[in-house]
Amino acid sequence: MSSPPTRYAKSGEVSIAYQVVGDGPIDVVLVPGFVTQVELLWELPPVARYFQRIASFSRLLLFDKRGTGLSDPVADVPTLEQRMDDVRAVMDATGSDRASLIGISEGGAMSALFAAAHPERVTSLVLYGAMARTTQAPDYPWASSAEALRESASEFIAPYWGQRGEVMAELFAPSTMDSDPQAFEALARFQRSAASPAMIQQIFEMFIDVDVRAVLPTIHVPTLVLHRRGDRVVNWRAAKDMATRIPSARYVELAGIDHLPWAGDADAVLGEVEEFLTGVRSVPEPDRVLATVMFTDIVGSTERAGAIGDARWRVLLSEHQAAVRRELAHFRGREVKTLGDGSLATFDGPARAVRCGQSIVTAARSLGLEVRIGLHSGEVELIGDDVGGIAVHIAARVGSLATPGEVLASSTVKDLVAGSGIRFADRGAKHLKGIPDEWRLFAVAT
Repeated sequence: MSSPPTRYAKSGEVSIAYQVVGDGPIDVVLVPGFVTQVELLWELPPVARYFQRIASFSRLLLFDKRGTGLSDPVADVPTLEQRMDDVRAVMDATGSDRASLIGISEGGAMSALFAAAHPERVTSLVLYGAMARTTQAPDYPWASSAEALRESASEFIAPYWGQRGEVMAELFAPSTMDSDPQAFEALARFQRSAASPAMIQQIFEMFIDVDVRAVLPTIHVPTLVLHRRGDRVVNWRAAKDMATRIPSARYVELAGIDHLPWAGDADAVLGEVEEFLTGVRSVPEPDRVLATVMFTDIVGSTERAGAIGDARWRVLLSEHQAAVRRELAHFRGREVKTLGDGSLATFDGPARAVRCGQSIVTAARSLGLEVRIGLHSGEVELIGDDVGGIAVHIAARVGSLATPGEVLASSTVKDLVAGSGIRFADRGAKHLKGIPDEWRLFAVAT
């Protein structure tokens, strides 16, 4: 998804990158946690959908904190006071006299401080996945110790920052671990562009010292505190504690294990935010269609690449992808995206999907390759050029159980092609990882 224009606001001598999205009747400033890069965030579909939903009822102001993303680099890690100045600079640059603040994670403490210090600029306050204090104390037993946090950072963040996106996803958004490798690479590229390893270390050290509990009772703007019960990064008790200290704050606890608001059931988070800020909760109607979903995967690709060398493998992979696209075009399939050495495609007819799968197997064998293919028919959600929904996950799981050279289909596909002459061999009932109930699978007979 394309990024809106990026502009700069002056906060003292520092330039702060910001964007404006939407033209709704209220202004909303999203105060990020940890690090951002406002342009690359739009390349992550869940984040882009999250922004677009908020912008559907507001004028949304996004920005990169100083020292991160497209904002000016700084020699020393910013203080909370400097970050407050940056928010005010963005609001001034956009002509926003008053705005609602949405403070996410680490951004929650600074948002709370801003609301207490500048109530004339704040209409309301939303704190998600936030905490007033970072480390354990005698009167704050549910947080981790500073030593444990430093150890976690050195073990799980520093060694993998910008290199392996799946490591950070497992910590901050574990429900996304079924994502394809391209999504993790996009996340790693975002990390590299958002902050350098040295700045990450500085930010983390400053973060450990945060404690704004003393100012919470002085907040007198309407406040909503949201938290997921199973959040693995910030204990839900930290959010409950914040809510009890802020006069008349409303605390809402949601199901889920993700720390990032756009992961997991983002609509539940967004619904609470929209209702709190506007008084109504819209129910967005996703664009859904019935489709047959196909996943293809080359069997033993890593071993083959090692045997023939990277250069020859790239040529062979390119020839295979061209052959897959020819078969998709012939059978009126739509390539959604490539997935490393495989692909995701959809069809508006299950019989064509089955026959296309058989042709892809034949084409791959002509190149000396074996592929496995999974098929499932169901309702999919159209997300720009991408697709999502349970039907996509089922097709992926079916494909992972296929043997080399096999087109494996769910019982739904088999039932829908009755009368087509396509024959199947029963492969029995299987449990599909992360999918409820058993599913009966059938291999397409050759």
